[in-house]
Amino acid sequence: MASKILAVDTATENCSVALKVGNDIIARCEMAPREHTTKILPMVDSVLAEAGLKLNQLDALAFGRGPGSFTGVRIGIGIAQGLAFGADLPMVGVSTLAAMAEQAHRKQQATHVLSTIDARMNEIYAGGYVRLENGDWETVVEEAVLPPEMFKPELAEGEWFVAGTGWQAYPDLQGQLHLSVSDSGVLYPESQDMLILAHHAFARGEAVDAEHASPVYLRDTVAWKKLPGRE
Repeated sequence: MASKILAVDTATENCSVALKVGNDIIARCEMAPREHTTKILPMVDSVLAEAGLKLNQLDALAFGRGPGSFTGVRIGIGIAQGLAFGADLPMVGVSTLAAMAEQAHRKQQATHVLSTIDARMNEIYAGGYVRLENGDWETVVEEAVLPPEMFKPELAEGEWFVAGTGWQAYPDLQGQLHLSVSDSGVLYPESQDMLILAHHAFARGEAVDAEHASPVYLRDTVAWKKLPGRE
């Protein structure tokens, strides 16, 4: 029987929830940079109501573990933990960068993806992924936070798709790769793309109790001075 997993994500400007029931995915998604705390729980209620399920009937709760906005990642994991504690559900953390790779596959059939997120402070979050035959993703460029000019991964030739806001924030980034690069049109992670990653992680036994769920900020210091208008 297929696992019933609810996914929530607030790690970036995008706010999203998704639930897979059989072959159907019920999803809600909205750009809400400063409204995550008011948007996410009504989205959860909405997808559960449409599916005719209660939270405690699910098998696991997946969440966008980051990287992303420190505030956004913290909000997402806090809400996810509250839901998981209340329904006694295990939790599965999903990389926001890997989720964008899955979205690039959904939209462009991409199998080789470089994901970046604008991390502000003249840095990017970055990672590289190759899709496996079973639909899971292999990390071929370890996730890191670094200055954009330092992102020069050694990769096999072939067509690579790019996803995320880092490419838009730093237009010279693609040129320094010396690869055949296509734009996937993906800017932000979405919860519906976390579902397949969460399914594979859950099947591998990687779910944890709610109290052990943890975010991934990548920065050694997360309490940096905020720039005006930025997180």
